[in-house]
Amino acid sequence: MATRAEDPRPIDPAASGDTGAAVGAAVGARRPRASAKGEQTRARLLAAARELLAGDGSVPFTTRNVAALGGVTHGMCHYHFQNRTDLIVAVVENIRPEWITPLEEAVAGPGTFAERAEQVVVMLAQPEAGDLSRLHSALHWFAVGDERVRESLEAEYRRWRECFVALFQVLADERGGGFDPRPLGEAAAAGTDGLAAIQSLGAQIDSAPVMRALVLGLAAGATGTADAAGSARA
Repeated sequence: MATRAEDPRPIDPAASGDTGAAVGAAVGARRPRASAKGEQTRARLLAAARELLAGDGSVPFTTRNVAALGGVTHGMCHYHFQNRTDLIVAVVENIRPEWITPLEEAVAGPGTFAERAEQVVVMLAQPEAGDLSRLHSALHWFAVGDERVRESLEAEYRRWRECFVALFQVLADERGGGFDPRPLGEAAAAGTDGLAAIQSLGAQIDSAPVMRALVLGLAAGATGTADAAGSARA
């Protein structure tokens, strides 16, 4: 008995009379747009949270105020962020590309230690944007009383400090070892952070020469340590 050939064309659920499948296909087709809309809403809430955190404090940082500033309902805010802490932690992650990622890229890029160090110095000598500086201050304030915020912020600063350790690892590789790059990197990070704190109070300091003296001074000391270690081994 002859068999009917298979029709290679895909079946249209609506045409086949399968209304359940048709509804499912329609919902699936709408999902990417719903996801995009959700991402837009989340971005608006994050922008509003950043604005409030970097503000003068006259408007309390609450999920209700963030929702109002972002132009969304309070319920929608809680759909994306369970509470105020969730919002703050999201802001901590949101600002990473503005202060950590460029430093990571400069350190991981091509060039000698001296070349990469100069890139880092030039980058860090640029004045920090006012809103970013105020954001960091606000985040530190919230970290005092919120353990999750503290842990999140500490993780970001740990990642930032690792950039300096990686920079001095480049020097260690060039010199064939002989010293531990971690203390030097941590020292450079601490000095940079201290300089930023001084400048945040309005002190007029030309940060580039200070940063250059710090990084190159540490490098010179490391080189001397490596040479001394090599002489001792000989």
